[in-house]
Amino acid sequence: MKNLMNLTLSATVLLALPMLSFSAGKSIYGADNRLDYFESAADMQTLSDSVVSFWKSAKVTEAGGKYKLSTRPFKDAMKLCPGEKFEDQPIGAFCSGSLVGEDMVMTAGHCIKTEADCKDVKLVFGYNVGKAGAAATTTIAKSEVYGCSKIVKRFLGGEPGSANPAGQSLGPDYALLKLDRKVTGHKPLPVNRAQNLKKGEKMFVIGHPVGLPLKVAAGASVRDAGKIGYFVADLDTFGGNSGSPVFNTATKKIEGILVRGDTDFIKSPAGCTTMATYEQTSGRGEDVTKISVVTADIPRLAGEKAETEYIDVAPTPGRYIAAPDATSVRF
Repeated sequence: MKNLMNLTLSATVLLALPMLSFSAGKSIYGADNRLDYFESAADMQTLSDSVVSFWKSAKVTEAGGKYKLSTRPFKDAMKLCPGEKFEDQPIGAFCSGSLVGEDMVMTAGHCIKTEADCKDVKLVFGYNVGKAGAAATTTIAKSEVYGCSKIVKRFLGGEPGSANPAGQSLGPDYALLKLDRKVTGHKPLPVNRAQNLKKGEKMFVIGHPVGLPLKVAAGASVRDAGKIGYFVADLDTFGGNSGSPVFNTATKKIEGILVRGDTDFIKSPAGCTTMATYEQTSGRGEDVTKISVVTADIPRLAGEKAETEYIDVAPTPGRYIAAPDATSVRF
């Protein structure tokens, strides 16, 4: 997804991080709009209930008939400067995803690269801060934890010769995963099958920045809708947000999948780590795979109104390079 931090940070700090999945960085644009689950509006909470966090299987262990998530304090793992937002919360998830079918989750293609990755991941609902003053929920009911049974479809590539300064390919980046059973207690999220994005449209994102408990971040808009296979928006996102659903503020439908962006963190003059921040209109922006690239493979919801689907230019040989075994940047 993103370059987690400025390259001046020490290898010691990087090795202390959870296994977040990156393709470039993500960061804060203007005001920090990230909210905890309990702080967000009721309609946002409803959407959030169908967003999942991704964990290595070894970090999800059985304890007393439930599952315990293995985490580290954010401020310790990152050696944060005092006063950084959410510094006292835990981190541990490495990617995010959204429920789009009764047993299907959508995420970024660089989060799950192989069937071996699929077998070694747990997808967890309900990793959040449920009320003011409460600790994050890290003991999870078994019914809220799912396995990945297979990769339904995956794509990670870019236009030939097109890459960002870090050398990562640009273009769409997505995966659809079949779970080990049908999901109960959570509803598949609606996607915009008639996508026709325009610059300035308002967006928000739900996911797990840096592997933190679920965050909702609004106040963003589309900067560039004209890219083939993806669009650019000024979303407040970080490594760990890879795979997060990006919603249209007006319709509450998914417009895309968060996949890349700007630098997350930088080293301060004091030697501690602080978030990279930009003016609302500066920085490179965050890249979002267009949902129109994926909709043909997403099952329609029961009672979903039939509508003309807008299909973006599909990945084809010569336009995109499929990379089922591509290696993503990991810290």
